[in-house]
Amino acid sequence: MTSRPHWANCITHSDAKVDEFIADYFAQPDRTCLLVGGAGFDPRARMVAERLAPVMGDRLRAIFIREERANPNSDLTASANETEINLKALIKNCEIQHIQIFADDGASVGGVRISQALLAMAWPEVTDVILDLSALSVGIGFPAARVLLAQCEQRPDVNFHLMVVSNPELDAQIVPEPSSTPAMVRGFSGPIDGSEMEVAKVWLPHLAPGKRATLAKIHGLVESDYKICPVLPFPARDPRRPDALIAEYQNELRNEWNVDPRDLIYVSERNPLDAFRTFSTLKARYDQTMEGVYRPQLILSPVGSKVMAAGGLMAAIEHDLVVLHVEAVRYELDTTAAPPADAPDYMIVHVWLHGPIYAGYQA
Repeated sequence: MTSRPHWANCITHSDAKVDEFIADYFAQPDRTCLLVGGAGFDPRARMVAERLAPVMGDRLRAIFIREERANPNSDLTASANETEINLKALIKNCEIQHIQIFADDGASVGGVRISQALLAMAWPEVTDVILDLSALSVGIGFPAARVLLAQCEQRPDVNFHLMVVSNPELDAQIVPEPSSTPAMVRGFSGPIDGSEMEVAKVWLPHLAPGKRATLAKIHGLVESDYKICPVLPFPARDPRRPDALIAEYQNELRNEWNVDPRDLIYVSERNPLDAFRTFSTLKARYDQTMEGVYRPQLILSPVGSKVMAAGGLMAAIEHDLVVLHVEAVRYELDTTAAPPADAPDYMIVHVWLHGPIYAGYQA
């Protein structure tokens, strides 16, 4: 039995239904909300705030996280500055937290710093907390989610929501320069187990355009893995995306990772619960199959779709999975990869993770 049985069928909305939910639920005068999100160059940083602010007015307060890295691209810095100005104009009660992602010696410390900042925060008197993952890196968004969920679960009357604005075509344009060393994301290093049983590592890399160098660095850390199960987006709003990714990663799949085609995992690009259920089922099967022989350790590397990453986040929290990540030293925007004019617009997803509405569920 899992500790959060409602997650397999928790309340979710997408696209127009999200707008309807916001207009109906957050318009209620007794609703007060804390929004936590990103304040970087990504245009998705403003989109959840732009939906909430007109509906909630002064009942909305926000903490926006500005991820700071050395030697940033000047154009992207200008975009981030504009985003920060717009967010402050949107939400009167608004705080910008500047988080240095790297220490002076080059160590990745962003996850530690955001965790400390949120734990030190005076908890506001609100009915709802929203974490907007749209413009947060995995190294910041995942630790923030774990801290905020834990705080809300100590307060049964407080609701906790995830919101994600996703655009796979934009993700393909954002090119990170990976740091030299992969590391476990803060709070996602797996369970502490004193057993002497041999560990069988099962690596689940999420395949995404332009992330071969990043995944190669992570593979170097888990090269003694038992099995590799690459994760592909399907259904995807571009039906050819899975085939394009298989072609892009052909050398890794065949020659470096030795992936059996039967081990490819397909999860929806639009529904985070699909990823959550799939990874949960995989965890249960490996636990059962290896019982008494090996100790299975599932390792996630969500470098692609924001929605798929949200489902991976839920699975990692629920089953205490390892998340391996390579923090970006800086970002560039590849304008040559711009989507065609008729490309679909942004997708938005809402997931209701905790609150009084689930009081009937028993762990």
